[in-house]
Amino acid sequence: MSETAASGPDRQPIWSRPERGSRGPAPAHSRDDIVVAAINLADTEGLAAVSMRAVAAALGTGAGSLYRYLSSRDDLLDLMTDRAVGELRPYPQVEGDWLETMVLLGRRQLALFGAHPWLLDVIHRPSGIGPQSLAWFDNCIRILEPVRCPVAAKFETIAMMTGVVSLFARRESAAGAFSFAGVDLAAYPHLVAAFRQPSGPAPQADLVERTLRSLLTGLLLGESTDVG
Repeated sequence: MSETAASGPDRQPIWSRPERGSRGPAPAHSRDDIVVAAINLADTEGLAAVSMRAVAAALGTGAGSLYRYLSSRDDLLDLMTDRAVGELRPYPQVEGDWLETMVLLGRRQLALFGAHPWLLDVIHRPSGIGPQSLAWFDNCIRILEPVRCPVAAKFETIAMMTGVVSLFARRESAAGAFSFAGVDLAAYPHLVAAFRQPSGPAPQADLVERTLRSLLTGLLLGESTDVG
């Protein structure tokens, strides 16, 4: 079976399938063992290094044996994504107001992307929404219960928050990669004028916090309604 077999929109989610096939010898590893090995490989060598063969080698077994637990590399990526999202637990209790708690969750997401950079490339896969991802959404909806706006706005805001946090994570991973050094800016007068202006006092909150606060209040309070 190929590493991309059994993929596509009609693929049965890995979480609804038995942990291993009913045939063959007794398992030497669990599905969780496989996922942990794959995550360790992705953390150290990048997502491209994660193949069924490479994960099997890390476990000291043959690639064919992994197909007793998984149908394809897509299954493995889904399991890796969901397990990583599970590291956002334990979820904080709402102490103070919902906005403070959501900003805290956004910062936790940013830290998660920093710990697992490969997650940025798989987090948006529709097939990767497993039990931990659903628990994350459920927790966010719990926190947003006091906000009186349409539930659709809440789901959109949670998705947008993840998207914005992922952009910050990509920016951090590429820090120092861009510079105007050696570039003749004479043909770009607006840039030159902007660079000559005083920067002004530093904001009290960093850009991540300011962005999350603006996003959350703009999308949720802007949709405020008397309907819970």
